[in-house]
Amino acid sequence: MNGSLSAYVHPRFVALAILLASSAVLIGAFAAQHLFGLEPCVLCIYQRVPYVIAAMLATVGVGLGGEGRAGAAIAGLCAVVFLTGAWLALYHVGVEQHWWGSIAACGGGQPGAMTLEQLKAGLAAGSPAKPCDQVDWTLFGVSLAGYNALVSLGLAVFSLLGARALLRGKSP
Repeated sequence: MNGSLSAYVHPRFVALAILLASSAVLIGAFAAQHLFGLEPCVLCIYQRVPYVIAAMLATVGVGLGGEGRAGAAIAGLCAVVFLTGAWLALYHVGVEQHWWGSIAACGGGQPGAMTLEQLKAGLAAGSPAKPCDQVDWTLFGVSLAGYNALVSLGLAVFSLLGARALLRGKSP
C-alpha cells in the first residue's frame, strides 16, 4: 500500500484508541477483582495508575482533535506513561518469580516478635495486604502482571507510532 489508508483515518483515532484501550484494561482489572474475586496486591493497584493517566491524557487529546504537534505530544506522553507501566509490571513479575524482593508494602513476609496485644490490634485493623509474590491466576504460565507488561509495551509502541504519524501530518 502507498500510505493511502492514512487518508481515511481521522487524527483523533490515536487518542481515541489509547482512551478505549486504557479504559478496557481498567474495566478488566476491576472485573477480575469484583466479579472473579482476584484480590489485587499493592503492586497490582499501582499498575492501574498508568492506565488512568493515559486515559486522562487521551481524553484531552480527543477534545483537542488529536492533530499536529499537540496530538503528537499527547501520544508521546502516553508512550512514556505506558513504558513506565511496563517497567512496573515487569518489576512485579520479578517479585512474583522471587528474582528480587519488593520495596512496596506488599504484606507477606515473616512477622517479627509480636505481643498478643499487637497481634489483636493487627487483626482488628482488617485483613493484611495480599503478598505481591502470590500469583492467583495464570494462562500459559504467564501471570496478569506478565500480560500487563505485554499490553503496556504494545500500547507504548502504538503511541510512539501514532505520535510519529501525527508529526508527519498523517494518522496511523
